[in-house]
Amino acid sequence: MKLPTPRWLATSVRNKLLAMALLPLLVVFPLLVLAIAVWSSITYDRLLITKVRSDLAVARGYFDQTLAEVGSGTRGVARSQRLLQAMAGDDLGAQLAADRQELGLDFLLLFRHKDPGSALPASVVSLLQSTTGLPVRAAQIVRLSHDELAALAPQLLPRLNIPLVPTRNASPDARATEDRALVLLALQPVLDATGQPQALLVGGLLLNQNLDFIDHINRIVYPEGALPFGSEGTATLFLDDVRITTNVRLFQDQRAIGTRVSQTVRDRVLGQGETWLDRAFVVNDWYVSAYEPLLDAAGQRVGMLYVGFLESPFRWVRHAMLAVMGLIFLGVMAVSAMLSVRWARSIFRPVEQMNRTMQRVEDGDSAARVGPLPARDELGALAGHLDQLLDVIDEKTTALRRWGEELDQMVAERTRELEESNASLRLAQQQLVKSEKLAAIGQLTASIAHEINNPIAVMQGNLDLIRETLGSHARPVKDEFKLLDEQVERMRLIVTQLLQYARPTEYAGYVETLDLNQTIHDCLVLVAHLLAQTRIEVVRDLQATQRVGFNRQELQQVIINLMINAIQAMPQGGTLRLVTQDWTDEHGARGAMLQVKDTGPGLAPGVTERLFRPFFTTKNDGNGLGLWISLGLVERYGGSINAGNQEDGQRGAVFSVRLLTEPRVPDATPTRDGRPGLLQP
Repeated sequence: MKLPTPRWLATSVRNKLLAMALLPLLVVFPLLVLAIAVWSSITYDRLLITKVRSDLAVARGYFDQTLAEVGSGTRGVARSQRLLQAMAGDDLGAQLAADRQELGLDFLLLFRHKDPGSALPASVVSLLQSTTGLPVRAAQIVRLSHDELAALAPQLLPRLNIPLVPTRNASPDARATEDRALVLLALQPVLDATGQPQALLVGGLLLNQNLDFIDHINRIVYPEGALPFGSEGTATLFLDDVRITTNVRLFQDQRAIGTRVSQTVRDRVLGQGETWLDRAFVVNDWYVSAYEPLLDAAGQRVGMLYVGFLESPFRWVRHAMLAVMGLIFLGVMAVSAMLSVRWARSIFRPVEQMNRTMQRVEDGDSAARVGPLPARDELGALAGHLDQLLDVIDEKTTALRRWGEELDQMVAERTRELEESNASLRLAQQQLVKSEKLAAIGQLTASIAHEINNPIAVMQGNLDLIRETLGSHARPVKDEFKLLDEQVERMRLIVTQLLQYARPTEYAGYVETLDLNQTIHDCLVLVAHLLAQTRIEVVRDLQATQRVGFNRQELQQVIINLMINAIQAMPQGGTLRLVTQDWTDEHGARGAMLQVKDTGPGLAPGVTERLFRPFFTTKNDGNGLGLWISLGLVERYGGSINAGNQEDGQRGAVFSVRLLTEPRVPDATPTRDGRPGLLQP
């Protein structure tokens, strides 16, 4: 087939080169502008979220400081000498009023223990019981009903009964008013000179319609000039989802007290307990917002703390920035297009000359040559060596690819053989070490058991002979004979337990159907003396309902061993958490699982895989047999033990024991009386 004419081919090459030169400008540049615009928008939003997160931290810090001041101030008055003197005189009311005004509290009340006329309200009694164990310096956030606040401070009732304003996107609520109170409350005992409690001092700060408090938070978080571009900062306190004090404006001079937060924010913050860091519609405009739940002493979410600033000024600034960036890129594209066209011309002119030469060769002019080109670059070299270079490259590439494939195959085969050899060697070493240790233990224990069992048998036989010989004359020393029998049996059990160190799977005990939760309670009684010497708090979350098949004494041995390890991992105190739950696998097996969690330093890297080996220990005075024996006991009944560190940012180790309701145990296991037989649950 005849090739296109040189002029047609040259025109095609020219068009292609121009298209290649302008393609990055027409496609890549717009995509780059779009990517930068998206990236800058995302980065800008992240900066705004980072800003509002730091604002929330400042607001929360001032709120916590106010809590601390209410608590410490009430405590200072409760321990002051002037209060004791006022209680003995007639100026108690004036002294409490002066102290209340000095502390900036809304009420400061004294309830005497021995004065039946000033009995504590039931609400205060319940609050006092709920705060048992809290630090005495701390105040707490309390949600009070209308009647409970009336019992404490009836003069504050006008600040309740906030009318609920219909709010866009809020959750449905049949109430017309909010008559509950959100109070910062502190309870402090008043002690006499001998340290005996004489009265209870109750101090509180009502947050409902506390405009000075919320305005002070707003001035701290958003001082004048802190926000650029005319944006405004706001702060709000919520009782549940109702704004009870805020500087957000419903109209020009009216605050948005009584409006409610949107249902989306309510579900996230009050429902799930998360912090909201995102844009949100607040009353009548979009704000970059941060909401954080407020918790009472019982950990219940009773309200929210909010800070935020208007989004619209920042949105206009972002759009202006994007417009400026677009104009800059348009100018860059125009200049780049001019340069690209000039560069394309320097390429397609030599290409046109080479095309004419190839056309002459095709027409039969074997002497046709490209000849010298003005360009002294790759195009000039291409004119003289194109065909030869392509042939050489193809040949060399094929050879290199073939050699590379052969080399990769040889390396893969050698690597696989080496890995198999290393795996076999490691397995053999582990088995050899374990066999040597078990053989040494078995020889030692078997020798000891043989040497001790013989005298035990002689002693038992002679006791029986003496009892038969004496007959009725043995009655006066019946108790002594019984004691001797018990001690001989005890020696026999000690020998049996010693043999468990060498051959634990051969000494299974009598299987019972046990309540795992009750067994844990029994084990806690047995380690109570160890817990009494520490500052460890025991938390029990016992949800298991499945019973497990196990020997009672052996299960107690496993659980106590894990508890003692956890106690020893927390010498400075901490939390020992015991969790049980049911489990079922895909094969139909079912049972219960125990997790023993501590708050110690956790397991070091590389320790987990060696933790259950005999004689491996991380303690200076340990023998390294406790976990090994526990693993043998659990596996004997078809269970398993796993160890690791706690997840989700928690500190400490966790040991998980999985037990079966119907254990899988070998035949010929000793029964309760020591004779071989099948285990019966």
